[in-house]
Amino acid sequence: MASDSEELSFVSFILKPGSSLHPTFLFAVDAAFALLFFVFLWSAYLTKGNPHFFVLMGIQLALWASVKWFVQELNKVPPANVTTSMETSTDKKEQ
Repeated sequence: MASDSEELSFVSFILKPGSSLHPTFLFAVDAAFALLFFVFLWSAYLTKGNPHFFVLMGIQLALWASVKWFVQELNKVPPANVTTSMETSTDKKEQ
């Protein structure tokens, strides 16, 4: 089992700006969506084709596609030049 420091480092890594484009994070997101899809698929099988699960699968697939599209569009944008509010206020005072 992973230690607490490894779990904290993964959580702190996810919360860093720009981590949404890291391949490990994207793999975790894809794995979560795939697992959710198979849960809905298995639930639809167990309930003998309940239409609610097929609707939920459609919603889940649309959400997965929109996340993939957003990440693809995010990859096209060049990284922004990040400045803190302190730097901005000192720049204004100098002018």
